[in-house]
Amino acid sequence: MKTIQLLLILFICKTSFTQNADTSFISYEQTMPGSSLKFKMTPINGGSFTMGSPETETGRAVDEGPQKIFSISPFWMSVFEVTHDEFDLFFKDDAVSQNSGTDAITRPSPQYIDLSWDMGRDGGFPVNSMQQKTAMMYCRWLYNKTGIFYRLPTEAEWEFACRAGSSSKYFFGDEEKELAKYAWYIKNSKKVYQKVGLLQPNAWGLYDMLGNVAEWVLDQYDENYFTLMKDITADPELKPTSRHPRLLKGGSYNDDAGELRCANRTKWLPEWNRRDPQIPKSKWWLTDAPFAGFRLVRPLKQPSAEEIEKFFTLYL
Repeated sequence: MKTIQLLLILFICKTSFTQNADTSFISYEQTMPGSSLKFKMTPINGGSFTMGSPETETGRAVDEGPQKIFSISPFWMSVFEVTHDEFDLFFKDDAVSQNSGTDAITRPSPQYIDLSWDMGRDGGFPVNSMQQKTAMMYCRWLYNKTGIFYRLPTEAEWEFACRAGSSSKYFFGDEEKELAKYAWYIKNSKKVYQKVGLLQPNAWGLYDMLGNVAEWVLDQYDENYFTLMKDITADPELKPTSRHPRLLKGGSYNDDAGELRCANRTKWLPEWNRRDPQIPKSKWWLTDAPFAGFRLVRPLKQPSAEEIEKFFTLYL
């Protein structure tokens, strides 16, 4: 009888361990709803880093400092930028209404022209030409489909993950001559974005953090970000007080090397929708920002359903 009880206890312990392993902080693949497509998420262990650039860094802008040390909580980040293949599952989801608003869960309005500009769509090209709200609505749709809270990274999370433990201009060092090994930019891209994951990743296994498409982050843009965060020590986030401006990180296929520095901050500009014929201008698309894309993060601890709803209400 004791032997049976012991075996039962061992079985329960083993089962519990197996269940915990499924939710442990490890890399995993997320299957896209209604598809065989999958995207990869990798764990980013928390830690402290120095955000921004030193005054001596070539190409530095005044909004990149003064530098400050922040601690960052653990999270998962998508290994690759979100692709057209993945995004189109949302864009073409007939179960979701399609209109020009951004309330509830709605699909983007149709593009009046192909905003990939013939640079490539199927087979692993990064999605592009979108407003930050469009990326956020994709996150909301993905949460609704999977039950897992995906969102954009904060600016601090993005820079922490991009640097991958480094403190140099680029995550691999300061020499531009090495940039083409890791990033698509003006000197090697032929002025078009490329399929994700073709070049070398950073030290934490993240591809295309620099170049290819610039990536939306969560925060509102403010040139005085570091001053506003002077009393914050952990997980800084500049929550929105207005619709614009927001910002992108990482630079793009059409930028020079200076725009691809880890600390560089690209502010949203109204000119990014200059050729949009709609009145008012589209809430979803950017006719003159074909370089704008995004990637996902997932916090280690999932917020409650109520907290998630408040989050999307704030950002959408």
